[in-house]
Amino acid sequence: MSKTLDTDLFDADSITEEEPVELESVATMPAYGSQEWNDYIMEKFDNRELIDGNPTCAGLRRVAEDVLGDIVSSRPSQVFPSTDANGPGRATVVFEVVINWMNMGELRTFADVADVWHGNTDDLFCAHPVATASTRAEGRALRKALKIRCLAAEELAKKKDIESIVREAVKSDKTTDGEWREEDPISAPQTNFIDSKCKQLDINVVKFINNGKESYDSISQVSKKTASKMLSLLNEYQNKSKKIPESVLGYNANWR
Repeated sequence: MSKTLDTDLFDADSITEEEPVELESVATMPAYGSQEWNDYIMEKFDNRELIDGNPTCAGLRRVAEDVLGDIVSSRPSQVFPSTDANGPGRATVVFEVVINWMNMGELRTFADVADVWHGNTDDLFCAHPVATASTRAEGRALRKALKIRCLAAEELAKKKDIESIVREAVKSDKTTDGEWREEDPISAPQTNFIDSKCKQLDINVVKFINNGKESYDSISQVSKKTASKMLSLLNEYQNKSKKIPESVLGYNANWR
């Protein structure tokens, strides 16, 4: 009788299989700097932290601490204020951010520089060049730490026609006679602006100037007219009216 009872208890037909438990998909962090990394980071910004898809400096701070670790130091390391007594002039700030990497005790420092003058900053912020340059430089340092491929919102100057401003700077350049000649070689201000914009957008200068029909061994072979067109294109990249080709990405500071 005992054996019959045991058999009944373990009759295969009486055993009901449990429903499979569905495990919720867990979002895992991709490898730092990997192909998926940029999209992973950009999804972490709230809508209020984005201006036309560009994260604000405050948003960059929050996401950096959320993903990379506590910010233990955030300060301007060098400040070069304007020396123009008659106007806001140009100010340059070097900013550094120190992060307790993944909160594991390893300190990593990220730094970058920004300058502010009437040619690259909207008038409302141009009145406070040092403060604006500090915020921009901090945003760049945080972008560098987060390894994202976009500008900080504070870096944009949507109300400025930078190409026209550069042209005026070239006209007033003491190395020229003040006359704009399209066939003349690229000027120093144009070269500096191209370098600055390429650095902001993480574009390789040499690849960028050779991305058209012409081929150049040196940027000095570029004409003023062509340089002006290049600056217009960089503006379109910055304002996202045109997409930056993958083939020109990767800024190299030693391109000259």
